Amino acid sequence: MPTWSGACVDPTTAILYVNSNEQPNVTRMVEQEEGSPEAYTPTGYNRFLDKDGYPAIKPPWGRLNAIDLNQGEILWQVPLGEYPELTARGIPQTGTENFGGSIVTAGGLVFIGGSKDELFHAFDKQTGKLLWQVKLDAGGYATPCTYMVKGRQYVTIAAGGGGKLGTKSADEYVAFALPRP
Repeated sequence: MPTWSGACVDPTTAILYVNSNEQPNVTRMVEQEEGSPEAYTPTGYNRFLDKDGYPAIKPPWGRLNAIDLNQGEILWQVPLGEYPELTARGIPQTGTENFGGSIVTAGGLVFIGGSKDELFHAFDKQTGKLLWQVKLDAGGYATPCTYMVKGRQYVTIAAGGGGKLGTKSADEYVAFALPRP
């Protein structure tokens, strides 16, 4: 069962862009002592991992999805994130667990961080093709923003890292200027 993070919609095409996770979890119910308000309590979300610490299901483990809201159809899905050590072993991009949303620009780009590999990505909104990515100093587990200054468009993401994915923590915002049309 996938989990979904923040989403964005292109109002000109009614296409929803949303990242998702395929991370199995195991939860046990533990019986409580006599007189407790609840008979059982859950143990929480315990990741179901293989012997090497990766999700114990077939990848992709994280995706970026484009969904046509008028037709109710998935237009494309691409892996979001990778484990460099698996890629180095010849294993295709697997996607990683990811948290944080996406934005779509009028110029046809979908920007998203959120992946455990701490990369910030730009995808083509029509095809899902990865057009650009950059390694952040810490994970960008946030929804980016875009704005204009003196006719120049910028995209900024909070790169705080840490949190659920257990990567290093930081305290910076990173801004990128888009090429002028």
